[in-house]
Amino acid sequence: MPISPFAPKTALDRLMVALDVPTVGEAETLVKKTEGKVGVYKIGMELQFAGGLDFARELAGAGHKIFLDVKLHDIDNTITKAVRNVAKMGMTFMTLHGYPKTMRAAVKGLAEEGNPNLCLLGVTVLTSMDEDDLVAAGYRGPIADVVEARARDAKAAGMGGIVCAATESERMRTILGNDLVIVTPGIRPAGSAAGDQRRVMTPEDAIRAGSDYLVVGRPVNQAADPAAAADAVVAEIEAALS
Repeated sequence: MPISPFAPKTALDRLMVALDVPTVGEAETLVKKTEGKVGVYKIGMELQFAGGLDFARELAGAGHKIFLDVKLHDIDNTITKAVRNVAKMGMTFMTLHGYPKTMRAAVKGLAEEGNPNLCLLGVTVLTSMDEDDLVAAGYRGPIADVVEARARDAKAAGMGGIVCAATESERMRTILGNDLVIVTPGIRPAGSAAGDQRRVMTPEDAIRAGSDYLVVGRPVNQAADPAAAADAVVAEIEAALS
């Protein structure tokens, strides 16, 4: 069975820490505190609109793997051109919403730019959503069926992976095999508050369920000792892999 070129090689590789802070200065501090303890740094919308895109380029230029969490969704031509530009930034991962046309347009842009080192991730259903939220948004549900449909669409489109809750990873792994990577937010070490996340799982359980990469935000970036918190998550990952 083929293995994705974006598959992680070590336990450390699997940890994605979200730089969900309001300023580049705070993000720089967090990177300094966790350097060597994290596989990938994720830069989301909060930081993107505060100088985070230039910061992402700087981190990538310094050798860090960067996950640009932009969650693109627009008309085909706009998506294709946007992805072509992101492909020039040195990012390792980027997200877009998992609509079939959007994903096909993104894959087209990446192919036109000729960059095989950017992993396009299709967001299935946000981990902050539950069944009621899905219905309110106009979907019939259940969530598991919507996630499955978008995972199949991502594979058909030629995407590099998907983003889904760890609670869905086991089912998605049977559908995707090892062709696509599975990235899971909503990761909460034992004893951590769930916050605004609805579909959560511990790092160890998420890896055992089939997740490749774990996105961890507040349990690391709001910890008194972010480096120690990152080490603890990697230890849970190692336990699951042993």
